Amino acid sequence: MTAKAQTAAVNPRPLTMDEYKKAKAFAINNLDKDTYVKIENTYILDRYEMRKPYFITGDDGLKKRIDLYKLMAKEGMQELGLMIFYTNEKGKQYKAVLPNFTADGKVWEQYFEDIHAIDKEEKNYVLKLSYILSKELGFQQYKVINQGKDLKAESATYGNDICFPGDQVVAMANGSRKLLRDILPGDEVVTVNPETKLETVTKVRELVAHEAKNYAITQLVVIAAEEKAGKKETTIHLKDKVLEATPNHPMKTRAGDKKIGEIAEGEEILCFNKETNSYEPYTVLRKKEFAGGVQKVYNMVADQGTTFLMNDVVVKQK
Repeated sequence: MTAKAQTAAVNPRPLTMDEYKKAKAFAINNLDKDTYVKIENTYILDRYEMRKPYFITGDDGLKKRIDLYKLMAKEGMQELGLMIFYTNEKGKQYKAVLPNFTADGKVWEQYFEDIHAIDKEEKNYVLKLSYILSKELGFQQYKVINQGKDLKAESATYGNDICFPGDQVVAMANGSRKLLRDILPGDEVVTVNPETKLETVTKVRELVAHEAKNYAITQLVVIAAEEKAGKKETTIHLKDKVLEATPNHPMKTRAGDKKIGEIAEGEEILCFNKETNSYEPYTVLRKKEFAGGVQKVYNMVADQGTTFLMNDVVVKQK
């Protein structure tokens, strides 16, 4: 077998840095019609699984479009990665090139830098992209994109008090929101019955503050997505919330009571939806475990109830 034939036999093959830079300039004239495009007679953009475009709307009501294309080398039809076309409500288009798992680390780093740069301009771009990719490419590839390293190992052994960082936001009885660290004894906060989803009011008896340590933190990104599949497109309305707590804080899930560190991606937890003014199940899209840095953590002790509303996520009282 010749060297050329050996190269052709590898599929997928790594996307080189030069190819990555070149691919970012690749264009498709008509995303609605052009499903198979040859570029320089060397590369091919092939609409991923012939998927319809995704139209995704966040809480801001702005509609974004995401189109996915396989990036392939024509010779040997070797898969190199995935081209992502993201078009905002004003028609401005952003492009990203997701390399396959064989690519060099430098190429992956460039990909992370590029999507981070887009995220600075397009709010929640990474979140929306993650939703689409996790849906299409599966859990393992999603983890590579968003983490790329073992964050759980980094958390190691740290403080083990059962609490929240002070910057989490508490729902107050008068409808306002207040940082947890600013809660005072006597403050009235919302407590929710997880079974009936009825709110009542309870008074805070004490705000417990634990000494500053480098606590392990579990972060959950939860979403509620409404999908409508049309003949030519799939429309998505995406709502998201983020919650951080020490891994041992109790939560209520559809599968029963669990510590937040035990909750897996794909599980459902109860959240407040301000658009419908009701409590609805949200799905855990992403879970991170990391060392939160030296900080105090806090916990409320209340007169009544079994839950609090933290960042609009229903959490159990300790």
